[in-house]
Amino acid sequence: MATRKTPKVPKKPLEVVVVKKGKKKGEALSGGSLFLFVLFGFFFGYFLSKARATDYDSMVDMFLVKDFQLYGVIGVAILIVAAGLFLAQRAKRETLSGKALDWPTLKFEPKRLIGAFIFGAGWALAGACPGTAVTQLGEGKVFAIFTILGILLGVWAFDKWMPQDNDGSAC
Repeated sequence: MATRKTPKVPKKPLEVVVVKKGKKKGEALSGGSLFLFVLFGFFFGYFLSKARATDYDSMVDMFLVKDFQLYGVIGVAILIVAAGLFLAQRAKRETLSGKALDWPTLKFEPKRLIGAFIFGAGWALAGACPGTAVTQLGEGKVFAIFTILGILLGVWAFDKWMPQDNDGSAC
């Protein structure tokens, strides 16, 4: 039985690869960029908390279709992200890798439904998705540690057992 071997590659913290005109160059994120990322994360978590997206009972009520408030929060978030991506693509903005934003059309694959059901079941059981789990931890809700460990375990499992024909993307 053949096992998949992954070469161990030393990783440098907070380093991205920037591609400019065909050349690869390692470039660490600047202090200003890191500050903006942390500031954005702080406000993202703050608004998640204010919207009650970190409250277990609110999540349960959403999944039991008793309270529609979080559906609105999720809908607004989707609209904001979609508008931002549309504007970034239209302005021909490059990603950190130096490539233009481009989304190939994905064909339907039933195996994606398995991942979607696992994600949804974990979300319903834990009362948190990845963003809200980190926010719960910031609020001092210690049980969020188990949710974060479950997320990390899922990422590890995907990396370990992802199909050989996969290009490495989760979608």
